[in-house]
Amino acid sequence: MPRLFKQAASSPQIDGAFPTAALPGGDVELRGAHLGARTLVPPSVTVDGVRAHLLMSRSESLAFRVPDGAAVGHVEVRNGDGTGTFSLLNIARELSDGLHPVTSPAVSRSGNIYATISGPRGKQTPVSIVRIGPDRVGTPFVSGILNPTGLAFDPEGALYVTSRAEGTVYRIDAGGVATSYAEGMGVATGAAFDADGNLFVGDRNGTIFKISPGDSGTDHKIFVYATLEPSPAAYHLAVGADGTLYVSAPALSSNDTIWAIDRDGATAAWYRGLGRPQGLALDSHGNIFVAACLHGQRGLVRIMPSGHAELALAGYDLVGVAFSPLGTTVLTTHDAVYDVDLGVHGLKLF
Repeated sequence: MPRLFKQAASSPQIDGAFPTAALPGGDVELRGAHLGARTLVPPSVTVDGVRAHLLMSRSESLAFRVPDGAAVGHVEVRNGDGTGTFSLLNIARELSDGLHPVTSPAVSRSGNIYATISGPRGKQTPVSIVRIGPDRVGTPFVSGILNPTGLAFDPEGALYVTSRAEGTVYRIDAGGVATSYAEGMGVATGAAFDADGNLFVGDRNGTIFKISPGDSGTDHKIFVYATLEPSPAAYHLAVGADGTLYVSAPALSSNDTIWAIDRDGATAAWYRGLGRPQGLALDSHGNIFVAACLHGQRGLVRIMPSGHAELALAGYDLVGVAFSPLGTTVLTTHDAVYDVDLGVHGLKLF
């Protein structure tokens, strides 16, 4: 009878994390070898010394949820045979909480971040917009706007915000004082400027408005630019380098679309296959980053001009994204603002 030898024990080997960035609470997959249980006891995972919830484990892959309190991103996997480590997980940092953004933040040329405390429909909140400085300190900036929603800067650096309850667009001066800029915008949600100073506003009932600045900058004119299927939530807008307007319109499907509207108002499906896509922004290479679900994975999705899509950051409850001139990516959830260095530079239209 041949003699049986016990197979040599093998420690976990980690080749990489997918994606390589996450919010606290995001789901990350490690790939490598010997990541499954060696005995009846499953492997354990810690991030910066904090125990992580194990979601799945097999020999070549392991999934876990990033624990609250993790910051540096040092991952350890232990099984009965040893320990494997991974030190390149990029975890987003919380800048401010207690907010209520419902779409993307806006970032000024100096790196100030603006986010809303939107509140339930028809309910006034004491503070409408919060400003977070480069020192990561948040302060009240604007009050008195009912259900502030979409934020956008014009080419001169002035901030605008939509009120979905009033259907009004407000212009905000440097002191945080709001004045009415345009009315009658329906359920006004997303907002974005192009390089010519035209403001696009999405009425989630099905209309994209274009507000021209006019010859003097004050006698602006309002046009119906395009029509889409209504969204039960909101429209989120971003403008590309060639003037194309990109629109996400979250519905109840797992196969939602990002729409592209050209300078003549013609609408086409640009990418289809997202679950509840929300705030979006473009980088300097023309990639679109959108808060959405892709193939069952929730987070920040990067979609290349070629149509290839991948998860760039894992995280739940994301509603928006913007790129800071300071080099970071700014993210909003339902109640907080984060930043993370993804090595991405945002598109500069003006």
